[in-house]
Amino acid sequence: MAELIHKKEVYAIVGAAMAVHNELRSGFAEIVYQEAMELELALRGVPFQRQVRLKIRYKGRELPSVFVADLVCFGTVIVELKAQRSLEGYEEAQIINYLRAIGIRVGILINFGDPARLDWHRYVV
Repeated sequence: MAELIHKKEVYAIVGAAMAVHNELRSGFAEIVYQEAMELELALRGVPFQRQVRLKIRYKGRELPSVFVADLVCFGTVIVELKAQRSLEGYEEAQIINYLRAIGIRVGILINFGDPARLDWHRYVV
């Protein structure tokens, strides 16, 4: 079986998200989870950048519009954070399209809004 791309990196990011969810549970605004994730990632020594402006390319040219990623961890994994009761489906399409447009292969969509569990999905393009 083929090795997962950025397996250790994704494991570290999801572990941090689980710690945040275990502590805060659901019910806060997205910015609270953003700040808690930043603190947890820093405590775990995970390199990250916050609110990273990424250029979208179309036919080899950069578009004037930018995508602002909640987090880019290890320089290779985009992390999008949500605090919604449930995901509607457009969030998945959005992260996949962003990955394709900017040339990063791995993304994680993390939703802290489900009161029963941490909802996360890994995407590879």
